[in-house]
Amino acid sequence: MNSIIAAKKESIISYLKETFNDVGKITLFASRFFKEVIRPPYEIKEFIKQCYVIGYKSLPLVTITGFIMGLVLTLQSRPTLAKFGAESWLPSMVALSLIREIAPVITALICAGKVSSGIGAELGSMKVTEQIDAMEVSAINPYKYLVVTRILATTLMIPLLVIYADGIGIIGGYVGINIHSDVNMYRYLSQVLESITFLDIFPATMKTFFFGFFIGMIGCYKGFNAANGTESVGKAANSAVVSASLTIFIIDMLAVQITDLFF
Repeated sequence: MNSIIAAKKESIISYLKETFNDVGKITLFASRFFKEVIRPPYEIKEFIKQCYVIGYKSLPLVTITGFIMGLVLTLQSRPTLAKFGAESWLPSMVALSLIREIAPVITALICAGKVSSGIGAELGSMKVTEQIDAMEVSAINPYKYLVVTRILATTLMIPLLVIYADGIGIIGGYVGINIHSDVNMYRYLSQVLESITFLDIFPATMKTFFFGFFIGMIGCYKGFNAANGTESVGKAANSAVVSASLTIFIIDMLAVQITDLFF
């Protein structure tokens, strides 16, 4: 019995040590980013390429998801509001729910699955095949070329994708309302715009920059520090998705608390 308890304690201690070790490493990894991002030369071409890969190539998935979010939210909310005779509030409720919480979090989670795993797998394969070492031998800074450009691209593109998802979700809500009734587009959009204020948009948009930063940072960290062997590429991609998704929920929780305090 004592040996079982001792083994459990040892496993818990080793897990905590590994966790704190990872936190320390990613903190140093992130601090290097802030040093490298302001130091020339700047990899503009690679940054634009990553914006295209992360932003433009994610549009189809974000479009489908955003439309379904708005449509399903409208269809699910309508019966409850109809019981209280408050169907006229449906456009406002859908728009506020999407902009404040649903669209930022769901879009960020989609990008964590698509973008963060892709970055982790790409950099992990480059690490395993020693391409990163070859870049260092060729007097190219692999951190600036591979990491800085991808983190900047995710930090910029995720907020834009979220704003796009907000608009598509509102259109999906309009389609959902018109399944059971006939509402004019002008009247629908007028009610949506009347219900939205600056304090609804600003906090929700600000937290998406943090979502984007950590999606890129975690994906790059996991791929850049992958161990030797092809198995580590899959582990880096999987670990990047799990860690990025968990980080998104933590940031969202903190953002909601801060918003309640100051706004």
